[in-house]
Amino acid sequence: MNISILVFGSKYFLATLPDQIRYPSGFSVEAIANLNQAVSHIQAAPPDIILVQAGLDDSKELCSWLKNQTNLSWIYCILFEDRPHLLAQRSNRGWEWELEMTATALNEGADAYIWQLPAKDTDHSIQSSANNQIILAHLSVGLRKAQKYRDLLRTNDLLSTFALADALTELKNRRALEWDLPRQIKKARQQGNSLSLIILDVDYFKKVNDAYGHLVGDRVLQLLSSRLRHSLRCQDTAFRYGGEEFVVLLANTTGEEALVVARRLNRIVDQEPFTISNQLAINVTISLGTASLETEDDEQGLTLLHRADQCLLEAKATGRNKVVSWSYLSHVSRLKAVSF
Repeated sequence: MNISILVFGSKYFLATLPDQIRYPSGFSVEAIANLNQAVSHIQAAPPDIILVQAGLDDSKELCSWLKNQTNLSWIYCILFEDRPHLLAQRSNRGWEWELEMTATALNEGADAYIWQLPAKDTDHSIQSSANNQIILAHLSVGLRKAQKYRDLLRTNDLLSTFALADALTELKNRRALEWDLPRQIKKARQQGNSLSLIILDVDYFKKVNDAYGHLVGDRVLQLLSSRLRHSLRCQDTAFRYGGEEFVVLLANTTGEEALVVARRLNRIVDQEPFTISNQLAINVTISLGTASLETEDDEQGLTLLHRADQCLLEAKATGRNKVVSWSYLSHVSRLKAVSF
């Protein structure tokens, strides 16, 4: 676990902290005394723990800002009370006043509130030792919180992986496509890049299930998925769309390039039977439809998927084991319209 601590305070304040913080071993400590710089640092590289000097200008603003950042709520913020006029009142005002000060600090965004002794009073004193123990104890609390947060992130990543993966083929599933396609469309439009996709379907898959059973049919889908994975380019992503239907998302790919990719996939599937066992090998073919992103397409990619699906239907209707592109289908439609 790589621990990082941000100190929002002066060099004088840093000198009052325990040696374990000033001379860290196994973790990093960075000191910043400017609010804007601290905010920028936190946003760019969020620390696990923030130590805030109450006597520094903008300390209250930093605590309040941090409190309002829901995506940074796991950061443990410790506010150190070092303002001389308040330290002077501490012995006279009583414990009720001290509790009120603590409540105020916590309400303003701090997770802990520590009365800090001046550096000149801390050397070799019992008070200093006790104060340092409190500081280190709060650091331990902050580290436990950070560890739990990281464990939660790993768990969520694992759950997300399961939720977006197809258990049979180990490809991404339809839910993953519905999440990824809008992102790819937005990215392509922002960067001015092309985007295409392929929809493919196993020809006569029902006959495979009827003749050999669903377990053999499942094995065919697994072998097909393996061929797809090993035949695609690094920027291509395959999804199991449903049943025996698959979608391949082609980033930075024009319609002409998508047609080349689709024809290669068609050839790779058709050229060699799928070996189920030593006694059984099945010839499998696929039909494919391709389409590319157009200006009028919606942000979710529904119209793009629809055009590719229309091409797939045309491929299946005109003999199967072939590729039909949207540019070809639209050209044929225009010719039919003229002939009519």
